[in-house]
Amino acid sequence: MTYASFDVHAATQRGFTQAYVREGVGGKPALLVHGWPETKRIWWRNIAPLAAAGFEVIAPDLRGFGDSDVGPDGFHDISAHARDLYSLVHDDLGHGSVVAVGGDLGGPVIQDLSLRYPGFVERMVLFNSPVPYVKDAMASMRTRPPLEASDYFIRQGTDPDALAAELDTPDKRRRYIAAFYTSRFWAHPGAFTPEDVAFMTEPFADGAKLRAGWGAYESAFSEARRSEPSAMAAPNPTPTAILFGTADHVLYPDFDRMCEVVFPNRVGPFLLRDCGHFVQWERADILNNTITAFCH
Repeated sequence: MTYASFDVHAATQRGFTQAYVREGVGGKPALLVHGWPETKRIWWRNIAPLAAAGFEVIAPDLRGFGDSDVGPDGFHDISAHARDLYSLVHDDLGHGSVVAVGGDLGGPVIQDLSLRYPGFVERMVLFNSPVPYVKDAMASMRTRPPLEASDYFIRQGTDPDALAAELDTPDKRRRYIAAFYTSRFWAHPGAFTPEDVAFMTEPFADGAKLRAGWGAYESAFSEARRSEPSAMAAPNPTPTAILFGTADHVLYPDFDRMCEVVFPNRVGPFLLRDCGHFVQWERADILNNTITAFCH
């Protein structure tokens, strides 16, 4: 299978080099923020269609992922990612505002970005990602994934060094990541071909970057692993379109209802059949059309 080829740029900022794809320069800036276990490659079905629709598409590798350097200060939490992206898009590329799209870890990052820098994020498109927990309003909701789906989260967050020691070869690291695209049923069955899985797992062969990518999980358990408190909070007044790939076996079962509490100025939530965690790949057509209709 042949995958799209895009030029990869690099910005040296905040003490490290961040890699990104930038297509459609001169259009409306659209920031696409990947999650875990992803890199900018997860957006390969979105970049060209969105550029053709009039967006300047900016798809970075977060610190510690893909072609970007590991964070020089050792932090890989939501706040660090959000500050990196503001530095890249605002300071380096010169954009005063963007529309932001994210799922998984990218979801909290763009939520933080929208509240940390008021007015910078004009609109968000959010799917299958963590959102703030509002105790009273969400008391009757299913706000935790099944326990059997959370083992990876606990291990990566509380025992990362031992896990990294077990994954001591590139092949072991890639097979570990491959499970999240296949047998763990984050995606709808059959969404990723063997060639797709090989393409997505290749960047995770690097042991240092695999280990760094667990920093966001560590920060969920330890304040010492947070560069600063996250700005992510509820309610979030940013106009937001919400999609939910319902075949996802790792996210909160009531993600859609939770989003109704968090985002008062919203469109959706829209539930997607036969689609799981990786909406940007599994239903690229729907996501691209949503971004174009809601954000242009």
